[in-house]
Amino acid sequence: MSPAITRSVSVSANSPVSPVSETDEPKSGSRIPRFLKLPFWAQILGGLVLGVLLGWLARSQDVSWLVTTLDKVGSTFIGLLKLAVAPLVFFAILVSITNLRKVNNAARLATQTLIWFMITSLIAVVIGLAIGLITNPGAGTGLTPKDGAKPDHAGSWLDFLTGIIPTDVITPFTELNVLQIVFMAAVAGIAVLKIGEKAQPILELSESVLALLQKALWWVIKLSPIGTIGLIGFAIADYGWDLISKYATFTADIYVGCALVMFGVYPLLLSTVAKVNPLQFFKGAWPAIQLAFVSRSSVGTMPVTQKVTERLGVPKEYTSFAVPFGATTKMDGCAAIYPAIAAIFVAQIFDVQMGIKEYVLIAFVSVVGSAATAGLTGATVMLTLTLSTLGLPMEGVGLLLAIDPVLDMMRTATNVAGQAAIPVIVAAREKILDREAYESASASPLDDFDGTTDEPQTVPVAA
Repeated sequence: MSPAITRSVSVSANSPVSPVSETDEPKSGSRIPRFLKLPFWAQILGGLVLGVLLGWLARSQDVSWLVTTLDKVGSTFIGLLKLAVAPLVFFAILVSITNLRKVNNAARLATQTLIWFMITSLIAVVIGLAIGLITNPGAGTGLTPKDGAKPDHAGSWLDFLTGIIPTDVITPFTELNVLQIVFMAAVAGIAVLKIGEKAQPILELSESVLALLQKALWWVIKLSPIGTIGLIGFAIADYGWDLISKYATFTADIYVGCALVMFGVYPLLLSTVAKVNPLQFFKGAWPAIQLAFVSRSSVGTMPVTQKVTERLGVPKEYTSFAVPFGATTKMDGCAAIYPAIAAIFVAQIFDVQMGIKEYVLIAFVSVVGSAATAGLTGATVMLTLTLSTLGLPMEGVGLLLAIDPVLDMMRTATNVAGQAAIPVIVAAREKILDREAYESASASPLDDFDGTTDEPQTVPVAA
């Protein structure tokens, strides 16, 4: 046996395969640049700082080409994320439903997950309403109804209910109607379960396609530091501090509300209901939360959310259902805190009085209609649904579009934190949480991800 073959089969079975042995000298042309060796969180932080500096420079010095470049970099990154959204949602939901057959008490787990989604959404919307009523975000802004404009499309309950069922199988993918994609995936997943063995080739193909999509999406995720520079830089260059100052109270309300839910409500539930250490949760889940802050996409973050949730001790079979389900329906930031405060803001700008009935309606819309946001960047659909239910002017949406990207970062981070926290809570209540794995979850597992939800593969030791 040649030395090369001997080395290839003598890899330890208990450790990930390394392409280079300890005695091999790295080739001079294959050395990794020093900045790529930085932890992923440090790369993201560096992108944030550089983006702010470039955005300030572009605006203060009126450098038009730099503004255009930052816009292109940011929009290209978001475009790459969106490119994977439609097929990723379809195959993730399909596979997640079929994976439930591997879990004992699957119906009970699904029901518990939905109930806790609704409970935390209700808590979040109450917090949003309380903050809005205390701070009066629409007062003293200098904004008037004339500053607003009606959106091209406004959501309504009829559109929401009738829009779930697609008219054909192609349009939901071309127009990125995530709610319809979820419906088709759920139907397909249930059909695969009912057909049984004959549908096994379809299931295996779906699992392979999902793994391929996660790998491709992982390559996009690795570009997040560059995307951060463009997104943050363009936000600063385009909006400027003057515009942000008009929405200072509203922006602060959203960030404070999201922070209270993320660092108050979730830790309280984790410690009292799941009886686990909340700090350990954030230690394990932080990679997904920070990526969500930058990408502003729950679906784009979904593979990382699923990975960190698994590493927090939630069984993979349950995680593969709960996380994709949450990425399309669990929106405490976008669908609870934001529309609650935004409705109060719009009502104050347009001098519309609201009472108990309107506040109850806001809570109802937030708990029941959160699937309308569907895990994409922005929460305009949810906002128009809320305003139309309350009878508030649709022009209010136009008032908030300018500041939306700045708000969406914190909203999405809150969404993803909830999408990871609820499976931990449910798994703990159902006594299927691996508490030893939870306590040993890595502080920075993102650096080791390979883009799939499986652990690194190993090679058996030769006899």
